[in-house]
Amino acid sequence: MAELATLARPYAEALFQVASKGDLKQVVEQIDAVAAVAADAQLRQFADNPKATAEQVMEVIAAVVKTPLGDTAKNLLSTVIANGRLTVLPEIAAQFHVLVNERSGVSDAQVFSAFAIEPAQMGALVATLEKRFGRKLNATVQIEPELIGGIRVVVGDEVLDTSVKARLEQMKVALAA
Repeated sequence: MAELATLARPYAEALFQVASKGDLKQVVEQIDAVAAVAADAQLRQFADNPKATAEQVMEVIAAVVKTPLGDTAKNLLSTVIANGRLTVLPEIAAQFHVLVNERSGVSDAQVFSAFAIEPAQMGALVATLEKRFGRKLNATVQIEPELIGGIRVVVGDEVLDTSVKARLEQMKVALAA
């Protein structure tokens, strides 16, 4: 089967072209909500059932999504369902985010930390990371106790790892050499 990214790209680009003409922020919220529902294994099992019609799948998703869906999101959802690509929807949403971020000059940053980060610390950290990466960042934090201390930041395909775990791994390699 083709890579999910390859399947998702045309949908994401078409969605971006249509959404750019309207309220982009609203479409982002709706697509995120639909993608979260489409990622559910039980829903995919229902959608893959040959007895389930496209209309039934659409109704179930629309009922589960807490955000009211606009025409753009409904059209994408019906197209994806009709083409049997519901499993690709989370990747479509991810690629759509990349396109929206490129347009606004902002990148998503995933910050992995061993401990919770206070809001004041987060502001200073984001400012430092923006200088380091040379662009505005939308940062989200995920707690990973196995890092022991420090942080690991992922921005697109760039990774900045200042965690204790990474330093210990470096020391292990150096001692083994």
